[in-house]
Amino acid sequence: MRGAKLLIGTILAVVAAGCARPPAAYGPVPTPGQLRWQESEMNMFCHFGPNTFTGKEWGDGDESEALFNPTQMDCRQWARVARQTGFSSIVVTAKHHDGFCLWPSKYSSHTVAHSPWKEGEGDVLKELAAACAGEGIGMGVYLSPWDRNAPSYGTPEYNEVFAGMLGEVLSGYGEISEQWFDGANGEGPNGKRQKYDWELFNSTVAKLQPDAVIFSDVGPGCRWVGNESGVAPDSCWATLNTKGFEPGKAPSADVLGHGNRKGKEWIPAEVDVSIRNSWFWQPGEHPKTLAELLRIYYTSVGRNAVLLLNVPPDRRGLIDPEDSLRLVEFRTALDSIFSHNMADGARFETSSDYNHLYRAQNLALAFDGFWAAGKADSEPVINVELPEGRTFNRIVLQEAIAFGQRVENFKIEYLAPDGSWKALTSGSTIGHKRILQIPMVTTSGLRITFHRSLAPPVIKSVALYRDNYQMDGEQPLGE
Repeated sequence: MRGAKLLIGTILAVVAAGCARPPAAYGPVPTPGQLRWQESEMNMFCHFGPNTFTGKEWGDGDESEALFNPTQMDCRQWARVARQTGFSSIVVTAKHHDGFCLWPSKYSSHTVAHSPWKEGEGDVLKELAAACAGEGIGMGVYLSPWDRNAPSYGTPEYNEVFAGMLGEVLSGYGEISEQWFDGANGEGPNGKRQKYDWELFNSTVAKLQPDAVIFSDVGPGCRWVGNESGVAPDSCWATLNTKGFEPGKAPSADVLGHGNRKGKEWIPAEVDVSIRNSWFWQPGEHPKTLAELLRIYYTSVGRNAVLLLNVPPDRRGLIDPEDSLRLVEFRTALDSIFSHNMADGARFETSSDYNHLYRAQNLALAFDGFWAAGKADSEPVINVELPEGRTFNRIVLQEAIAFGQRVENFKIEYLAPDGSWKALTSGSTIGHKRILQIPMVTTSGLRITFHRSLAPPVIKSVALYRDNYQMDGEQPLGE
């Protein structure tokens, strides 16, 4: 009899689910690959090559291959540091502007095959691919189309050469999570500039690595945020209009940062910044402080962007101990801040629900559900009733971006001891994740009001945390 009741309950649940459809998507939405990429939140950049040994940021292309000779090269160490400190993948500079290839390319003599490292038998990409697979993280590749060494640069032939290099990298090293294109276009060794065939380059990636997210100024997978300071704007849309633009000929930095409200394509922002002042390892430099890294986290991941933090290997071919220690401190701080959600046990009430499956209490459940506001609700509200007074200074909001990015303006109030609602903070966009830094507050209730949205909000999560690594200038509420 008990089995029959369970069966009937299951049938009723299925019928109910069938009658309650999810909201329709609004505007452009992420592909499965883009969704995984945005959920990764933090990836590691590794600038490594001849510049590591010359001290230059942009090589001239005429450097001797003999310069490249790391003495203790160990990609397993890179991957281990990345995994243990919370990075989802490593993007390596397989070919920078100097044209030097970290793999033995048949299209160039300016490669590891002509270096003394491992007597010309080495392959950095092969070692890194194995290391990343062993640590369970992804691998991405940076290939600059600018080549200051290739004799054919500046001619139609070069586009085929570069596509051939792409083919080697994208077909010889397993799954590639991100293809990173730099839009730089200077003179080659013959004094000419190249007319890049971006259609050929992007189609090569799509054919060989269809799940890879393609980065450039304007995507198509993800876009540059417009600066190298580690900061996305307070308002950051994942949508962008790209008609008339291409890598190297992008919209203004302001547009790249903010994106376009009602943009035609889903091309979210990536924040690339180095842990040191330089992109390639330089003697005498030191990593950013923990406070600086936390600020970068809040202004990148906390503003609907993915953080690509450059951690350059040194001349031995190892991540510098000072850098790895700082990353451990960074990871420890993030774990401490975000390990306990102060909203656990909260009661959520809303001004409306899209239907009975996408209701307020989904925000309290530990599964991939969401709350959707009713279609006719012009200013939806979420009330968060905490079991007792909770003390926190970070509020994390997430939209279910598989349905599009919708919210464009909201405010948050807290319940004061006298029972009145007091203004706490406000914001514009949310997207995958928005982390609001507020003064430390103790309260038993929050009220979130969505003033403007492109379509009824679809909210995945509301969470509260306490950051004891307070940023300079942050003061408790009322002080």
